Amino acid sequence: MLDLELIRRDTEKVKNALLKKMKDVDFTELIKLDDERRKLIHEVEALKNKKNEASKEISNIKSKKGKVDDSIFQNIKELSSRINEIEASLEPIKDKMDKFLEALPNIPDEDVLPGGKENNKVVHVYGEKPKFDFNPKDHVELANIHDLIDYKRGTKLSGNGFWIYKGYGAILEWALLNYFIEEHIKDGYEFILPPHILNYECGRAAGQFPKFKDEVFKVGHNEEEDNMQFILPTAETALVNLHRDEILREAELPKKYFAYTPCYRVEAGSYRASERGMIRGHQFNKIEMFQYTKPEDSDKALEELIEKAERLVKGLGLHYRLSKLAAGDCSASMAKTYDIEVWIPSMNEYKEVSSASNARDYQARRGKIRFRREEDNKVEYVNTLNASGLATSRLLPAILEQMQDKNGNIIVPEVLRKWVGKDKI
Repeated sequence: MLDLELIRRDTEKVKNALLKKMKDVDFTELIKLDDERRKLIHEVEALKNKKNEASKEISNIKSKKGKVDDSIFQNIKELSSRINEIEASLEPIKDKMDKFLEALPNIPDEDVLPGGKENNKVVHVYGEKPKFDFNPKDHVELANIHDLIDYKRGTKLSGNGFWIYKGYGAILEWALLNYFIEEHIKDGYEFILPPHILNYECGRAAGQFPKFKDEVFKVGHNEEEDNMQFILPTAETALVNLHRDEILREAELPKKYFAYTPCYRVEAGSYRASERGMIRGHQFNKIEMFQYTKPEDSDKALEELIEKAERLVKGLGLHYRLSKLAAGDCSASMAKTYDIEVWIPSMNEYKEVSSASNARDYQARRGKIRFRREEDNKVEYVNTLNASGLATSRLLPAILEQMQDKNGNIIVPEVLRKWVGKDKI
């Protein structure tokens, strides 16, 4: 959620920044509502002062054993009635303002380009695209040859967009997760296994609701915000809510977490013909890194998350690139995002396996996540950051395709061999 005071103070600056992400934005109605709210609050405070003065007058009269005129009591009654009336009228105004603010995306950082994917910029490339002196197979064919993934029965059990890991496919998948977990623990991140079913407030604080509430799998049929539950689309949705409505001590920051969960996505719309196999699906495994930091430390934290995600892909020996996203390609909650994109030879394109993002104080405002400065006891909003570390459903196709030999064998990345138990499949 954006800072209302910032919108009022720098209206045009905020508007121009948001136009990097949005087609149009107009704060006229919001400011009009806020002006009305402020006027009513001022009136309420004035009436409360009058009521207090009348109450003091009654106390003074009684202290002198005098008789209180009925008109004073009547005045207090009328003042109380008017105060209640105004306070009741403030609720729908605040509700309208909150809905307006909740619908706004985060302000992109100044160095983030406007527009969509067409303005994404490649920062650097790691390694070279693999070259084959034979006709390479795609990951679907390789998975079928080695009986690693059962697409047919996955569809039979759950429909399109689902698959079953089996044999060494399951072992490879679990080896990837073990590799990530081991590395994050080495780096001092705390391991979290959160619930997979979350309440509406989790989605709202993360910035995914209300706009994207139809893009998650809901539990039951209750659409009411107070009672709605859904299956998490990413562990970020859980991790950002760990300290919701809390005031942390400055000494506790930064807080560094990582979590393993499957991710459940509705993935509305049709799949491209090239997005076969595991490239897009309704359920996939992911390790998510998350940090809570002081505002002045979040830029450095983002660099750390990017470096960690890249180090994991490098460790697998995969060719990839790092891209800085344009504002329109960043998610609504994020001020800046970098994607780590792995090369899929059969598709002749790069596919994202990690997004490292800085939300600044956007999610913290929505979730009321704050910290207290030791120096002056001032309470401020934290900054929140996240990065996949990593998602596996595109890594496995990349490993199968980039690591294949002319005989159709799969060379197991060295960092995974202690869990897989062999050098090649």
